[in-house]
Amino acid sequence: MVGVPELVRNKALALGAVGWLDSLPELIEGLERDWMISVGDPFPSATEAFVAAVTVQGGTPAVLKLIMPRDVEAARSELAVLRVANGDGCVALLRHDLSRGALLLEQLGPSLFDLDLPIEHRHEILCATALRIWKPAPGLDLPTGAEKGRWLIDQITRGWHELGQPCSERAVDHAIACAERRVAAHDDERAVLVHGDVHQWNTLQAASGYKFVDPDGLLAEAEYDLGIIMREDPLELLEADPWDRAHWLAHRTGLDATAIWEWGAVERVSTGLLGLRIGLEPVASQMLEVADRIAG
Repeated sequence: MVGVPELVRNKALALGAVGWLDSLPELIEGLERDWMISVGDPFPSATEAFVAAVTVQGGTPAVLKLIMPRDVEAARSELAVLRVANGDGCVALLRHDLSRGALLLEQLGPSLFDLDLPIEHRHEILCATALRIWKPAPGLDLPTGAEKGRWLIDQITRGWHELGQPCSERAVDHAIACAERRVAAHDDERAVLVHGDVHQWNTLQAASGYKFVDPDGLLAEAEYDLGIIMREDPLELLEADPWDRAHWLAHRTGLDATAIWEWGAVERVSTGLLGLRIGLEPVASQMLEVADRIAG
């Protein structure tokens, strides 16, 4: 029996990937044999995939990530980002087998969440690390910011109805209007490679500085990544003028505060709804509460 964190199991059930859960022992056994690794216990903080510490033959520590079959496009995007980053700003890729959804990655240190740093220090680290990722990547087969915006509109609309309208209609309308403006503003010439999920759980201490894990991978305006920072720490956002965070992020990176704010509004509702679906509480409800108050 392979232990699977509750949030990972919930996501697999939501995606209809019960067969993947059942096949994990056989999948892990095959990778241990083929890659000559020894797989340890899974990381309990994982939410999107099965992630476990491993030991490579010879004693080198590493990390195994097993992505659900329904996330095959996400796996391709992650692989593309890791190849372009080549260990700079993102975790280094050691081996991969997309047919099995398997990535072997370098082992990093604790996350920003585990380090429990003040929010201002965390934001500085997130911006500094994101700046290492953002670069033109023409021709890379990744979704665009416009495609992501349209996808988020669909997810918000369907999720709000399927979950019994857990936040106000005005919050949903505000998020959709922001997403429509970001879709319209997309410019292939300005688009850069972005991580797509820049937050403290995805930012780990490295030998020199910090690196991101779990990139979604988009070709979008860089403000998209900072919109993720706007959605995180939702209650803290309301301790001052919520726009203060957007203006600080814009000043730190030389980007546009309005675009940062609008992506934050979209991600706050989208992630809040997804969090409710998979049991990511209390932060999911907090995000939706803040979305209600800001939209009001």
